Amino acid sequence: MSLGRRLAALFTGRSETDDPHDVLDASYDRQLALLQQTRRGAADVATSRKRLELQLRQLEHRADVLHEEATTLVAAGQDERARELLVRRAGLVAQIDELAPQERQLRQQEEQLQVAVQRLEAKVESFRSQKESLAAGYTAAEAQSRIGTAMAGVDEELGDVGFAVQRARDRTEAMQARAGALEELAEISSPSLSPGDAAQRTLEQLAGGSAVDDELARIKGATPLPGPLSTPPQASS
Repeated sequence: MSLGRRLAALFTGRSETDDPHDVLDASYDRQLALLQQTRRGAADVATSRKRLELQLRQLEHRADVLHEEATTLVAAGQDERARELLVRRAGLVAQIDELAPQERQLRQQEEQLQVAVQRLEAKVESFRSQKESLAAGYTAAEAQSRIGTAMAGVDEELGDVGFAVQRARDRTEAMQARAGALEELAEISSPSLSPGDAAQRTLEQLAGGSAVDDELARIKGATPLPGPLSTPPQASS
């Protein structure tokens, strides 16, 4: 699956993994591997081109030496010896002519690979920036989702707690009302509060009070003490 399809599947809920960081990191690792392979290929071409270039320089140097020696032999009148050297030089020149195009071709390939490496490095770096941006955005969205879920859970918990508190308050008030009613009923039905006992208690309080004694003394002072019975006066004849 290509990177575009994997990212599309990721953000539409059809990803092969649950964590987009894994998808982005895996794609980034593959791009780094491809970049490394391209760099190694460019290095191999550069190495081959340098070996071929060194071989060409050596052939050219040997050809120049043979040419100088042949020139010296011709000046000394040794034409046959000079011919032999020139034949050898001709063979070296043929090798140079054969290897020179290969060296130029390798140089072009090396330059092309260097450009490809630079472009690939730019793409990988761009993807790394996008990856970090996407990962940061996903992390923020994931954190917001967790916060929203937590807030919903807190609201639900607070609702349950509020309902429980209200039920406890209602039950407490009902229990207090029941206790008050039972207390009033106990006072009404208690024997110490019966009507007969209340009247008896009132009489006892009155009998032991000073107001009764005062009233009794006042009655005694207003009433003459009883004496011997007197005969009624007789009527005159």
